[in-house]
Amino acid sequence: MMQKIKRLALITTGGDCPGLNAGIRAVVRSAIYHQIEVMGVIRGYEGLIDNNFMPLYSHSVSNILQRGGTILKTARSERFKTHEGRKLAFENLKSQSIDGIVLLGGDGSFRGINTFLQEYSFPAIGIPKTIDNDIYGTDYAIGYDTALNTVVQAVDKIRDTADSHDRLFFVEVMGRDAGMIALQSGIGSGAEAILVPETVTKVEQIVGILNRGWERKKTSMIVIVAEGDDSGGAYKIAEEVKSRFSQYDTRVSILGHMQRGGSPTCFDRVLASRLGVAAVEALLSGRSGEMVGLVNNKIELTPLSKVVTGKKELPMDLMRVAEVLSL
Repeated sequence: MMQKIKRLALITTGGDCPGLNAGIRAVVRSAIYHQIEVMGVIRGYEGLIDNNFMPLYSHSVSNILQRGGTILKTARSERFKTHEGRKLAFENLKSQSIDGIVLLGGDGSFRGINTFLQEYSFPAIGIPKTIDNDIYGTDYAIGYDTALNTVVQAVDKIRDTADSHDRLFFVEVMGRDAGMIALQSGIGSGAEAILVPETVTKVEQIVGILNRGWERKKTSMIVIVAEGDDSGGAYKIAEEVKSRFSQYDTRVSILGHMQRGGSPTCFDRVLASRLGVAAVEALLSGRSGEMVGLVNNKIELTPLSKVVTGKKELPMDLMRVAEVLSL
């Protein structure tokens, strides 16, 4: 049964990532295809509370597919965590004659909209986006593939200079609570060791790996460190290792926010396009309070209540691959 939706609000909230604009484009053009008006919300939940809306047309999203960031801007909102803030957001949605919401967000954003939906009956569908790829209910989140490629390209360049100077580099990547970026970029860049929040870091093991590399006459070595690893970050673990392993000149590189920027990969553009169309069609079919995701290359919907309480596990088989190939 097709739901009668005349106007929807489109929101990007939380941290930015590559592919958001591709998602915005897909939602806007899919909605227009189904004769639905789209109102973009500026600066996420803050814009909802401040009644900061702007109409979006097909030409509004021309030439944005390849651009990083989000044309709608984004922000984290403390006010939306309060009942008063959510009440004001609801009143603004009604004043704008909004019939449904499509939200591009991550864990925190989905917790916010899930709480909102428990207080107010309002059709809403979420689209997963985060470079950490730690959202339950989807194999891939928008932005992850681009961030992976950014890291691998950066580490390849670091490897060039490390090899020229016989250096050991500790490279810190994003991942406060999840090691997805560190693990896959580490394998993709041929890192000798990978440190992630999901496992306990033992300095002795790292030194053992590095010693084996030294004995095999390796001219450079790379250790990828997720920022949330229990070692305390790249600088701290580098100092500990250096005190026990001094065969190489040791350096640290923090990749930082460059992982959030840049033109999205083809994979992220296609993923965002698929999820954007699916989100609009889910609303039209009467679905609400769910997230569209990609599972085994098929679109699946997962209740937001499960998304915010579920835990996406790190693929430990890949940790084994990394260990075997670190020789």
